[in-house]
Amino acid sequence: MTAAQDDGRWIVHDERPVYESDWVTVKLTDVELPSGERFEHHTLSLPPAAMTVVLDDPGEHVLMSWRHRFVPDVWNWELPGGLLDVNEEPATTAAREVLEETGYRVRAIEHLVTFEPMIGMVRNAHHVFLARGAELVADPTELNEGKFQWLPLADVPELIAQGRIVNSGSLVGLLHVLALSGRKSGNE
Repeated sequence: MTAAQDDGRWIVHDERPVYESDWVTVKLTDVELPSGERFEHHTLSLPPAAMTVVLDDPGEHVLMSWRHRFVPDVWNWELPGGLLDVNEEPATTAAREVLEETGYRVRAIEHLVTFEPMIGMVRNAHHVFLARGAELVADPTELNEGKFQWLPLADVPELIAQGRIVNSGSLVGLLHVLALSGRKSGNE
């Protein structure tokens, strides 16, 4: 019995790069399944990202951008966020991206969750944060991030149902915040 069969793990025997850039790395990975089957599997690595659910001081509105994404040719509402700089902590990225994209400086920021959006073949950690309160301190310096607006948090479930919020980071962050607020209001 192999180690893969013993504990249910897929065993990586080798990886070789097929394509590498600052944005993406594609590799062919020699893997062995728990059944003993062995084959080459494509893997994709992307830089980690951080995004932030920014709530206003009363916690009734969320700061989001209406923007176009050319790859899927989709318009949708998105949270501010972006890729981590080399050696940058995710919380630093989250606060920096809010400021660069919106001109708002967050007052307090907390980690909500880290998730992998396509865990079967893509390495791409997404760090999601919650900021409570923000102060407008400057004009945005990133000018291609769409138009940011304060949307009622109560409208988010309907926007999701209408397909107007479709990207994974925004969905995970917003649904997490809504679930937390539902737990709090249910306990009061």
